[in-house]
Amino acid sequence: MSLADTVLAVNDDLPIRTDKPVHSGKVRSVYWLTEADSARLIKEKGYDVAADAPLAIMVISDRISAFDCIWHGEQGLNGVPGKGAALNAISNHWFKLFREQGLADSHILDIPHPFVWIVQKARPVMIEAICRQYITGSMWRSYAKGEREFCGIQIADGLEKDQKLPELLITPSTKGVLTGIPGVPAVDDVNITRSDIVNNYPAFNFTKLDDIDRYERLLKEGFDVISTALAELDQVFVDTKFEFGYVTDSQGQEKLIYMDEVGTPDSSRIWDGAQYRDGVVVEKSKEGFRQMLLNHFPDPDILLNKDRMEERSALARDNALPESVLMDVSKTYIDIAEKVTGEPLTLSANPKAEIIDILRSQYGLID
Repeated sequence: MSLADTVLAVNDDLPIRTDKPVHSGKVRSVYWLTEADSARLIKEKGYDVAADAPLAIMVISDRISAFDCIWHGEQGLNGVPGKGAALNAISNHWFKLFREQGLADSHILDIPHPFVWIVQKARPVMIEAICRQYITGSMWRSYAKGEREFCGIQIADGLEKDQKLPELLITPSTKGVLTGIPGVPAVDDVNITRSDIVNNYPAFNFTKLDDIDRYERLLKEGFDVISTALAELDQVFVDTKFEFGYVTDSQGQEKLIYMDEVGTPDSSRIWDGAQYRDGVVVEKSKEGFRQMLLNHFPDPDILLNKDRMEERSALARDNALPESVLMDVSKTYIDIAEKVTGEPLTLSANPKAEIIDILRSQYGLID
């Protein structure tokens, strides 16, 4: 079996019973279950959700995206071996820790396979919340050009690249295109201020004003839980993205939960602690892959300039990356997953066949 066979690159073609179109994102695909299957599983498995809650099967892939494009390698390698299992294992670990420490639940109800989550339908809060503990990346690039206000927060002069910030910063942006909000452009992923959220909280899908305080508390507490745990492994938690939503439990109570993924190399920057103390930044997340791409191609502006999206898409489509590049990414993801969970990551020789077998035999979701 070739290396390419172990990679789950296409995850929207599984024969899972559904009466809705499969929604496929950059990395995950979502299969909404029929009303009958949702109700049956809630009853059989005892999930703490309303009896008529819609459920979905969420299948991760090994695809790798960067700069809004999907990249591939030589020898038919259309993803990164171990990446999907690593992302799920890391998220599962942090979500469990959040729950155990009394922060909040997540959208995950069950984990049938390392690539698969059974999730409940949540009403998403339309904010991508970035927490920053160090000044780097896009924030540093703006700061170096003289910008001192970020999402309504004033930053002091005299900071240096990759320096720890005086306090944890929350720099939110819109999730999707939101219209009719004064002062907020109707484009995806635009920075917003706390005042924008407070003054227009229903437009961001918050149920009540008090939930903004709760969302900020869950952000900071979630960040601290992960940062503390990584520090014990001598890893630096630099910044990360959180997403939230609302669900209703079996008692009919609405609650704010964590959703999407948390603390992964895809959604966060993580640095090696020992190297950072020596003044060297060694990326333990997808940021290393992004930097490699910027150095790999002669005109990095194509990757950074949103006006050159057509050229960028062609670059990703027409250039197979060296196998060694994707294997370096594989090592980064597997290493950090094993560090975080304290367990070896088991890689499947044929993940798709395993998923089909489990969902058929144990969940009755495949005819």
